[in-house]
Amino acid sequence: MAGGQLLSGRAGVGVSAAQLERSALRHPGPLTRIALVGNPNSGKSSLFNQLTGLNQKVGNFPGVTVDRKTGISQLTSQHRAEIIDLPGTYSLYPKSLDEKVITDLFYDQSSDQYPDFVVVTADASNLRRNLLLFTQLADMGLPTVLALNMMDVAEQHGVRIDVATLQEELGVPIIPMNARKGVGIAALKIVMAQTLDAPATRFYVPDEELLPMIRQIRYYFNLHNDYLALHYAHQYRHISFLSPDDRAYIQELTEQYGFEPTARQAQETIDRYQRINEILLNCVSVTRTEKNEPYSNRLDRVLTHKVWGYLIFLAVLFLLFQAVFELASYPMEVIDSGVAWLNGTIQDHLHGPLIDLLTEGILAGLGGVLIFIPQIALLFAFIAVLEETGYMARVTFMMDRIMRKFGLNGKSVVPLISGMACAVPAIMSARTIENRKDRLITIFVTPLMSCSARIPVYTVLIGLVVPDQTVLGIFNLRGVALMGLYLLGFVSAVGSAWAMKLLMRTKDRSYFIMEFPVYRWPRWKNVGLTILEKVKAFVFQAGKVILAISVILWVLASYGPSGAMEQAERTARTTAATQALPPAETESLVASQKLESSYAGRFGHFIEPAIRPLGFDWKIGISLLTSFAAREVFVGTISTIYSVGQDATELTVQQKLATEKDENGQPFFTPARAFSLLVFYVFAMQCMSTLAATYRETKGWKWPLLQMFYMTGLAYVSSLLVYQLLK
Repeated sequence: MAGGQLLSGRAGVGVSAAQLERSALRHPGPLTRIALVGNPNSGKSSLFNQLTGLNQKVGNFPGVTVDRKTGISQLTSQHRAEIIDLPGTYSLYPKSLDEKVITDLFYDQSSDQYPDFVVVTADASNLRRNLLLFTQLADMGLPTVLALNMMDVAEQHGVRIDVATLQEELGVPIIPMNARKGVGIAALKIVMAQTLDAPATRFYVPDEELLPMIRQIRYYFNLHNDYLALHYAHQYRHISFLSPDDRAYIQELTEQYGFEPTARQAQETIDRYQRINEILLNCVSVTRTEKNEPYSNRLDRVLTHKVWGYLIFLAVLFLLFQAVFELASYPMEVIDSGVAWLNGTIQDHLHGPLIDLLTEGILAGLGGVLIFIPQIALLFAFIAVLEETGYMARVTFMMDRIMRKFGLNGKSVVPLISGMACAVPAIMSARTIENRKDRLITIFVTPLMSCSARIPVYTVLIGLVVPDQTVLGIFNLRGVALMGLYLLGFVSAVGSAWAMKLLMRTKDRSYFIMEFPVYRWPRWKNVGLTILEKVKAFVFQAGKVILAISVILWVLASYGPSGAMEQAERTARTTAATQALPPAETESLVASQKLESSYAGRFGHFIEPAIRPLGFDWKIGISLLTSFAAREVFVGTISTIYSVGQDATELTVQQKLATEKDENGQPFFTPARAFSLLVFYVFAMQCMSTLAATYRETKGWKWPLLQMFYMTGLAYVSSLLVYQLLK
């Protein structure tokens, strides 16, 4: 079947190969659309940030990008472009959901999102492997630019690249650069502002025997290119925009021609590497061989050692949690005292219901948010440094050894580790797992890892009942308790995954391949941006919810059914007079009785029977209910409830809880009660955003609902056991 012959496509329109080739040459509109693609950890996200001025998360860590991101780049004074950052991939044959995002974009040339051209980022120090993806994209007939990133690393290894010769061999513009430092960005923008043609060079030609099948697919779908038609034959089951009839048509053809996708992909890869080797022979030379073993290998022998590696990781965790408690305590005291002073000053000079709402509702709730900024900032500073240096990649490698013993997929490591920061992006990162059951199990157990939203609850309650003393001469006991809660979350996640593996009867075994990034000194700008982004997210996202709930709670805690509040005050004053209580204790008794008679108090008493076996009273019950939307709301809620009607406005959040008494006049927050509450928060599903992410990733309500009932049930039973054993 000749390429120029007129054939009929799906729409019944006669087309020729020449017409199809011409149709591939798009003329960029006012806003050129450019796709950014490359191997994992090749510097795509850094380049995206340099081009767009955005602050997308980057890391010395493969798998940072799992979804497409877009931004606008000002290429010249009159030319702007939309930049699409795609997940990292090694080839155009997707194995996981995140890689499928790429093929969905490049296969559908009729889509509005189809790029005008592609910028391929390649690690110059490992050019051979990176060029496999480049040659596939070039063979697709897409106008392409090769961004030769990490030239500094290549030079350090003695790798010298003849860029002019390589450009001639590949037939596309090549820009040497260092995206981390912004070197080469200006040159790349100049090239991107131009109209580029599709590369004329072809690096792989399908076998002659496949051409009849390929051409029929090509003309049926009006495809501009034989190689794109070949990909349809390989991937038709997974191409989302094809109809059932389209898939049936391709399946019939592949069966007719005895097409074997796996064997063909393997042969294509071999043929491509042969071609790449020939090209690199003329363009790349190694000017010196390293006599000594690279320092990264020597470091890895220690940091990933089967004994020393884990001990070092535990030491890093100890250091992290010690810092969260010790270093953050000073700014936390300043913030807490500042909010308390502001509250007291306002109440000393102004009076009225609105002032009560401001001081007891809004400021009390916001104080419960602002006080945790230092701890959130320190935690994410440590995590950002671990990622930037490349150590986090080694941690995932070590944790893989443990995960496999419990039947988890090796690729589950990244979502679980990421879950220590936030479960929402962690659940999205499970897209890299090919096996559906393994992916579902990973999504299901990831919220059990203690995220940053639990920190406010942990630190307040630990500070109440764990003494501030040193153990073994160097470790703060509160830091040890905090680390214990994180380990409890990890053990429960791994144990739950093991149980689910047995229930779901999954026997598939998958692999975990991770390319270790080179060790690098952290980019402090990125560390600072990470801290800023996380603190902003905590203050503005959680803060809005906490503020709204604080106002509602204040109203519910300050008002009650008609006459109930007045009756409560009369009863309290009569009791105080009978017992000859001093004025301060009288006012405290009045406030307590009024709160108990309010709408919030009545609702708390309604649910109290269900939570009393856990050691909780009606006040904690209200806090549990309000924090089902977001865990961090707990502290804001409890701060508001304990502030209503209280004269002691200068007390900090922790001091307010410490002064709370039970019916016998003893401290309410005993170790048994506090640890019961802590264990509840380790396990309970209290995050609407996480449930929404699970719904999005599993495309249904079954798994979010199972997740919520399982985690809440586990929290209730565990909390019950802890309280009954310790009380």
